[in-house]
Amino acid sequence: MLRMIFVASVLLSTTLPATASWAVYYSDRETPEAFHPYGLLVLDARYHPPLAALRASGRTLYGYVSLGEIERHHPLYPRVRAEGLLLGENPNWKGSFFVDLRDRRWHNHVLQELVPQVLDHGFEGLFLDTLDDAGYLEDNKPYRPGMRKAAIDLVRAIRASYPKAPLLLNRAYDLLETLAPLLAGHLSESCYANYDAATKRYQLVNDAATAALLQKALAVKKMHPALHLMSLDYWDPADEFGLARIYEAQRKLGFDPYVATLALDQLVAEPRAWRSQ
Repeated sequence: MLRMIFVASVLLSTTLPATASWAVYYSDRETPEAFHPYGLLVLDARYHPPLAALRASGRTLYGYVSLGEIERHHPLYPRVRAEGLLLGENPNWKGSFFVDLRDRRWHNHVLQELVPQVLDHGFEGLFLDTLDDAGYLEDNKPYRPGMRKAAIDLVRAIRASYPKAPLLLNRAYDLLETLAPLLAGHLSESCYANYDAATKRYQLVNDAATAALLQKALAVKKMHPALHLMSLDYWDPADEFGLARIYEAQRKLGFDPYVATLALDQLVAEPRAWRSQ
C-alpha cells in the first residue's frame, strides 16, 4: 500500500492532467529544483521540500489520506481505539490497524478532522488509500458484511463535503467502477513489478489475477474516458534496463507510470536512454 504516514500532500485542480511525469517522494532531502522533471507529486506531509516553491514552479501536489486503516503513531489513534473502532492489526503492515468503515464515528473523523488537516494545510486534492481493506474485511473471517458499501458511502460523503477537491484512488478495484464518476484518477500499485520481502529482491509480477486488475482499470477507463490512469511499480534503481522495461510496458497498456524504491524516500529518474519522446 502506498503510505508512509497517515496523511501526506495533494492536488490543485478538479481534474488530473494527462501526463507521464509524476513521482512519489516521502522525504525532505531534495531541493525544489530536483522536481523539475515532474508535473505531479505525492509528498509526505511532515517531511517534504518547501511546498510554496513547488507550487510556484507549477508542480501539482497530492495529499494522502488512509481511509481503511490508522497507524499506531497517528495522533488520532488513541481516540479511535478508545471508541472501539479498530478491527485488528493488519498482518502485512505492523503497527497499522483496520478501522470499521461502517461506523459513522469513523466517517466523522475523516470528514471533520483527517480531510481538513490536508486541505487546511494548503492542498486541494486527496489521494485515497487503504480502501482495499473493505473487500478484504467483508470477504474473510470474521465475516463483516457491509464494508464495501460503507467504503463507497464514505467516498461519496467526501465528494459531497469537499466538491472542489479532486480525488485519486489507489487500487480498491472492487470499488472502482462504482466510484469512477467521482474520481479524477486511479492508481494501480505493484501490478507489474514489486519487492518480494521473502527473497529481498525486486521482481516482476506475473500472476494472472494481478494482470486482470490492470485490465479492470482499463475497462473502467473505457466507460469513463476522463479517468486518469496511473501506475506505481517498485524496482532496483541501479537497473536502468529494468526500469525502462517497466515504463515501456505500462505506457503501452495505457498508464502513466512511475517506478520507485520500496521506501519511496528517493527520486528515481526514468533512464534517459530509454525515455519515450
